[in-house]
Amino acid sequence: MTDISHTPPRRRLRLLTADGLLSAYTWAFLVFMFLPLLLMILSSFNDTSPPSVTEWQGFTTKWYTFFWMPEETLRADPVLRSLDRDRFVSCFGNSLYVAAMVVPLSLLLGLAGAVLLTRWRSRANSALWWVLLSPMLAPGIVLGLSALVFWSRLGVDAGLFTIVMAQTTFIAGYPMLILMARLQRQPVELEEAALDLGATPFRVFRRLTLPYLAPALASAAVIALMASMENYNTTMFAKGGACTFATEIGAMARNPNGHPPVINAVGTVIIALTVAGALLHTFLSRRETGR
Repeated sequence: MTDISHTPPRRRLRLLTADGLLSAYTWAFLVFMFLPLLLMILSSFNDTSPPSVTEWQGFTTKWYTFFWMPEETLRADPVLRSLDRDRFVSCFGNSLYVAAMVVPLSLLLGLAGAVLLTRWRSRANSALWWVLLSPMLAPGIVLGLSALVFWSRLGVDAGLFTIVMAQTTFIAGYPMLILMARLQRQPVELEEAALDLGATPFRVFRRLTLPYLAPALASAAVIALMASMENYNTTMFAKGGACTFATEIGAMARNPNGHPPVINAVGTVIIALTVAGALLHTFLSRRETGR
């Protein structure tokens, strides 16, 4: 906080007012961002459907155990028996399959684009920059429909393949930006010196550039994985008769009688995994710094 002990009274009042407004705005922003998440977590333990925090019917964990509870228990519950557990698990498996294809493709394309934009000096770089980034700026609906129309013209039915192609078009931009930021900090003189000493370009890339990019590649892979798993707009228009984790949750949320609390339980698990991952990353970073 700014030291105002030696400032004139009128200016001190203005500074205190500005600090107060900034603090109020910060707290309002935090409440706006995190209060819905807290309510979602709380309602995931409430034995009522649709989810509610004002009408408490008792503590329960059945919305979490839905995925592995015995079939007899599942059929006995009036809410859970209306849900297709096998389909939900199958859609989640489809998301993992799509992500397993999208992540390496996005890393390869993003790496190629990053190397091209940082190492190739040309007047066309600015135009190429916008061409490579344009899928990130396009609406997801447009990307999904474009992939659907393009591949249908080639005789490919909409499904998991078209989802992979549609997602890769824009997700590849995230690794490209991350890897570009890393490459721009690498001294080009190291690569030039290696080339002058007789190393081939491939050996320079494998022994110098790729190890230097390893942390950025790991971060880019995590971001690409999350972008693929949570994508809805593009996937919805490119999926045809297939389903993914995001589209199935969207279908469940559109229930006219209110979405089942299973969605709240899934969201709570995702939040817990995200927080755990962030804490683990912070711990490993601090330990690495300490060394």
